[in-house]
Amino acid sequence: MSDAFDVVVIGSGPGGYVAAIRCAQLGLKTACVERENLGGICLNWGCIPTKALLRSAEVLETFHQAKEFGIIAGEVRPDFPAMIQRSRGIAEKVSKGVGFLFKKNKIAHIAGTATLLPRGGPWKPHQLQIDAATGRSVIEAKHVILATGARARSLPGITLDGERIIEYRKAMTLPEQPKSIIVLGAGAIGVEFASFYRSLGTHVTIVEFLPRLVPNEDPDISKELARAFERKGIQLLVGHKLTSAKVTGNQVAVTVEPTAGGEPRTLEADILLVAVGVAANTENLGLEAHGITLERGFIKVDAANRCGEGLWAIGDVIGRGLAHVASAEGVFVAETIAGVHAPEIHYDAIPACTYCHPEIASVGLTEEKARAQDIPIKVGKMPFRALAKATAAGDPNGFVKVIWHAETGALVGAHLIGPAVTDLIAEFTLAKTTEVNAESLAYTIHAHPTFAEALRIATEDALGHAVDL
Repeated sequence: MSDAFDVVVIGSGPGGYVAAIRCAQLGLKTACVERENLGGICLNWGCIPTKALLRSAEVLETFHQAKEFGIIAGEVRPDFPAMIQRSRGIAEKVSKGVGFLFKKNKIAHIAGTATLLPRGGPWKPHQLQIDAATGRSVIEAKHVILATGARARSLPGITLDGERIIEYRKAMTLPEQPKSIIVLGAGAIGVEFASFYRSLGTHVTIVEFLPRLVPNEDPDISKELARAFERKGIQLLVGHKLTSAKVTGNQVAVTVEPTAGGEPRTLEADILLVAVGVAANTENLGLEAHGITLERGFIKVDAANRCGEGLWAIGDVIGRGLAHVASAEGVFVAETIAGVHAPEIHYDAIPACTYCHPEIASVGLTEEKARAQDIPIKVGKMPFRALAKATAAGDPNGFVKVIWHAETGALVGAHLIGPAVTDLIAEFTLAKTTEVNAESLAYTIHAHPTFAEALRIATEDALGHAVDL
């Protein structure tokens, strides 16, 4: 044996690296095995670099609006390679930051691929085979945390070729800006890339099987986003299914047809971006030898994120799908292993954020789901066009919609679309997990002028005494 650890974490994404650091903080001898770059998909190919690209698009759009702000600007156009380079540089910097934290917390970073070996008995530690560029070795661990994440998936009959038919990683490193792109899927990834490329001047078409954009959000949010995207010139084909995709020369020809029935039509574009979900990275982990089961391709865990004796799993590999959820689970599992108090995760109070323009953020139930559950509710809405800060900022589109329990005053759900909402959602998330109720939020003084006032005013509207509406 080359080494033995209290905990070995497989994967260094936002779940894995956070779990490793918390284990080390609690005095556990910890190693983290990563086959690619520290930080996983989120830091290297997802959350962080996509936000860098979207920020570049936002700056470009602001320059285009310069005249509205009393500023005279010359010709403004995107430098696509520079945008990509900036994004990759930020990802590299953040990844190095994880390496610094590992060194600070004395975590062994093992570069390679880990496979669980059959266990000799319940009293023996787990053995992991490490395959690295330098050779093969075996390490031991009392506990193993599986945080291997997920990868983009495609649809039957649609082959990702990495050039014309691509997934999100390729969409972040294209050699040149496409003149046209078809985005298959209108979830968070799809609408973020649609927003980015349209801001640069690319002709964008979204094809979504379900009848509306961002189908997991409140229907009012979907309608507002559709209006915003149509104003930008994005072509929306919701309620359509893609039946074929064929590369011909420098173009992709796709056939789509309405899900409700109707004539198929053919679309052509430089690029087809497939953004229809993810598949868990469970291959070659040695799960079978430990009786670990999969549900819909994801690792099945109990309420404590346990999937076997001394085996745990967190994040995308169990189907959670959000970086901040993976991080919370990483802390929870680390504290559970260490035997310290580990507060349970409130899965009904997980904020969801989409960073297109306009931004989207939500927490809790939609109005539709609340009514379906016969929950007595009071609904309030504050349009940003009625908010002084939004008007002054030149970004008056969107709204804050809040749903409070009509009897207890507890927050049922909040749904926001517009400026700064991915930051504003934190206040509603705190309300969802504490004793903050409609009245206490409405009577909390919010600074003026701020975007945050919209949260208070929407709540006042639900209570029937909004002064500013």
